[in-house]
Amino acid sequence: MKKLISMLAVGALLTAAIPAGAQAADLYKSKCQACHGPDGKGDTVAGKKLGAKDFHSPDVAKTSDQELFEITKKGKEKMPGYDKKLTDDQIKSLIKYIRSL
Repeated sequence: MKKLISMLAVGALLTAAIPAGAQAADLYKSKCQACHGPDGKGDTVAGKKLGAKDFHSPDVAKTSDQELFEITKKGKEKMPGYDKKLTDDQIKSLIKYIRSL
């Protein structure tokens, strides 16, 4: 039991040591980049095929963070939902990251 607690404490410390922006960037790379591209423009083979949104477009810019949260969580059109793969906090950090692109 002590070993498990120690392992959990080390994991928590390592997670805390990674800046939130870095975590969001890593999440973006693993979950979003294949379709939306490294710059968020959706200019990838998969993005073009699926009609991925350009995060720089006026339509996305006027979309509220709450709407983006719901789209990311539940999915929309060809975009899958991530409610079973990401926590609410991870989705919120992704939205903040996307807004920074």
